[in-house]
Amino acid sequence: MRDLASKYIVIEGPIGVGKTSLSNKLALEWDADLILENVDDNPFLSKFYKNQREVSFQTQLYFLLTRTRQVQSFKQQDIFSKTRISDFMLQKDRLFAQVTLSNEEYDLYDQLYSYMTVDIPKPDLLIYLQAPVNTLNKRIKKRGRHFEKFITSEYLENLNSTYLKFFNSYEGSPLLIVNAEDIDFVNNEIDYKNLLNKIYSIESGRHYFNPLARQHTLLKLWYEIQIDNGACSAIEHGSLMLRGTKVNYNDQTVIDPNFRTV
Repeated sequence: MRDLASKYIVIEGPIGVGKTSLSNKLALEWDADLILENVDDNPFLSKFYKNQREVSFQTQLYFLLTRTRQVQSFKQQDIFSKTRISDFMLQKDRLFAQVTLSNEEYDLYDQLYSYMTVDIPKPDLLIYLQAPVNTLNKRIKKRGRHFEKFITSEYLENLNSTYLKFFNSYEGSPLLIVNAEDIDFVNNEIDYKNLLNKIYSIESGRHYFNPLARQHTLLKLWYEIQIDNGACSAIEHGSLMLRGTKVNYNDQTVIDPNFRTV
């Protein structure tokens, strides 16, 4: 996707996964219009995290109204305008409703959703960020929003499961699924550039970006090279000790094997 003119790109994923951070970074990279959801403006959200059942319906309706208004607003803009990047897709509203609403509330909500979301634009690229609950908890705590301190691990588990089920069958747009557990788009330029190169390579279909799996592959290749060259210092308890020498592999990731790893 080298030609980004007038593209609509959406970053999605559970609370705390890094949607807004990546959206801001990409918007600067491409001089794109940025569409961010107004989470802090929801007057019910603080009460919701303290007691979900008390105000879950009001919270969800507020989000549905504001998100729909935002999407409809940029939909009416000139189709030849700049690239647009958003940290939410309107379909996410239904995912959260599935987690938080009772069956009766969801039936009513779903009628409103179907009425309000007719002919919504589809992203030219959808980027789904994944991370386990312990990582989400750490990031939520780090950013320090006062109303988020009541978010439970059980709630995040339910969100993760709902997102996973949705994206397992999603076919509406080109999709990039990113393992965001151990990468830092904001502060690590290598992480960011590797992701950027992956985005540029996508034209259609479903794609995966898993830096941790790639690192393991590179380390395995490095081990094999070192074994062939007799550079291994020891093998103990299934772990391989290597000399502290840096290596470039395909001019991309720099690995410092001055550590023990399985």
